[in-house]
Amino acid sequence: MIDKDIFELMARFNAGAATSFKLTTKEFTLELGKGGGAPAPAAPAAPAAPAPAPGEEAEGLFITAPLVGTFYAAPAPGEAPFVQPGDAVKKGQTVCLMEAMKMMNEVQAPCDCVIEAVLQQDGALVSFGEPLIRYREG
Repeated sequence: MIDKDIFELMARFNAGAATSFKLTTKEFTLELGKGGGAPAPAAPAAPAAPAPAPGEEAEGLFITAPLVGTFYAAPAPGEAPFVQPGDAVKKGQTVCLMEAMKMMNEVQAPCDCVIEAVLQQDGALVSFGEPLIRYREG
């Protein structure tokens, strides 16, 4: 995790309603708190996404998140998604959006390919490097 990612996490925490946050990695632990009082009880964990079928994510090529942010499958609410499984896309074609600090960033196909699966739900918060879309060259 680089300084930019840490500052982005801090900004999101400051803008949000949460009063405490803790992140632990192999290299460090980051704890944030606000409000001056005792930390609020931890929120229940979000339900886990359904487990992929055996081998579903194990093989293939992935478009990964270029930054920490919110994943958007479509250009605007209520509009058709950029891509769906089975779609053939060209190198440089926008496949999704990532929002970070109120800035929209287009994520583009790295090559001519066929989309096999969209791995994130619209509006999901994703980490840097997390798989967004599985594809095969073609």
